[in-house]
Amino acid sequence: QVQLVQSGGGSVQVGGSLKLSCEVAGLSLRSLCMSWFRRVPGKEREGVAAIGSDNIVRYADSVKGRFNISRDNARNTLYLEMNNLKVEDTAMYFCASRGGAWYGIPPLTDGTYGYWGQGTQVTISS
Repeated sequence: QVQLVQSGGGSVQVGGSLKLSCEVAGLSLRSLCMSWFRRVPGKEREGVAAIGSDNIVRYADSVKGRFNISRDNARNTLYLEMNNLKVEDTAMYFCASRGGAWYGIPPLTDGTYGYWGQGTQVTISS
């Protein structure tokens, strides 16, 4: 059974930085396709960043150049480093796993991910 346990998040001002973590239990992170999504009340869940089994990454246009997705296989932990944060980045953030491998450009559609973290709130104030 795959479990994703998130930590990090919180509140910062515009231009600040935050780092989210997602510890994976039940599978080795090394070969997994992983991603980060976010959801704002009243809107659909949005794919933010993904990393494939071969470490090819993909970002939503809204976060390119500001967010960085990475993995630490020794810690079985996925990260999302968020810099130059904007008010519109305010959302509940979720990590997700396909539960298996994906080679090439990883997907950013939530229907392709079967395992989800519990979510963590990120609030950016002006």
